[in-house]
Amino acid sequence: MDQPMINKVSESSLVTFNLEDFFPKEEIAVFDMKDHLFMGLILKEKDFREALKNIDLSVYENKTVAVTCSADAVIPVWAYMLVASYLQPVAKEVIFGNVEETTKQLLLKNIAQINFDEFADKRVVIKGCGELPIGEAAYLEATKLLRPVAKSIMYGEPCSTVPIFKRK
Repeated sequence: MDQPMINKVSESSLVTFNLEDFFPKEEIAVFDMKDHLFMGLILKEKDFREALKNIDLSVYENKTVAVTCSADAVIPVWAYMLVASYLQPVAKEVIFGNVEETTKQLLLKNIAQINFDEFADKRVVIKGCGELPIGEAAYLEATKLLRPVAKSIMYGEPCSTVPIFKRK
């Protein structure tokens, strides 16, 4: 009965894949179209173009910019194109959507840049329950990219996993 306790989790060959490691860390600046509309609702081309000429672009310098419209306004496609033409030379990246959507796109981009060959023939646990709002799309993308190389994929924590895929 005096046998030492064995930590089976630490002795297992499981590899933990934590999506939080790929969560975007950069600041996201928001460009809200509403702020450049007449009465916050109507796009007048001449006024809109003039407003864009007068914006302080330094606010967006080297930042990821989320281009959105928080008002329920009809914005023509060319207006978003025009905004991108102003922001692109100064911004690190310009993405259509609010902060949440932009964060999701950046996370998916970060996941796509991972070399998944390092997980070849390994038993991988995609870590669940973290501090950051990872979202379903990232879990789906990680599974898609791991499936061709991993021996097995599980979700959760190494001590308590849900089986997702096992190569036969």
